[in-house]
Amino acid sequence: MSFCSFLGGEVFKDHFQPGIYVCAKCGHELFSSRAKYEHSSPWPAFTETVHEDSVAKRKERPGALKVSCGKCGNGLGHEFLNDGPKRGQSRF
Repeated sequence: MSFCSFLGGEVFKDHFQPGIYVCAKCGHELFSSRAKYEHSSPWPAFTETVHEDSVAKRKERPGALKVSCGKCGNGLGHEFLNDGPKRGQSRF
């Protein structure tokens, strides 16, 4: 499954079948379906990455980090700190 196809709408928001979400540009593993949860945003929401190096992060503003593929640098969106389904969890 490729992740973050922003052209024409996000097709994986309501997709909850088991699998690994990968970068649409290079195929690098990003998120597991086990870390996916329902959220009101128009994009899929995850609590954690598959690997420690799945994504690269840089601070964009308080409470939000800009996230890109850890292999090719493809832009993936944001990590919102303390906005996950449980207290203290982030939302990607």
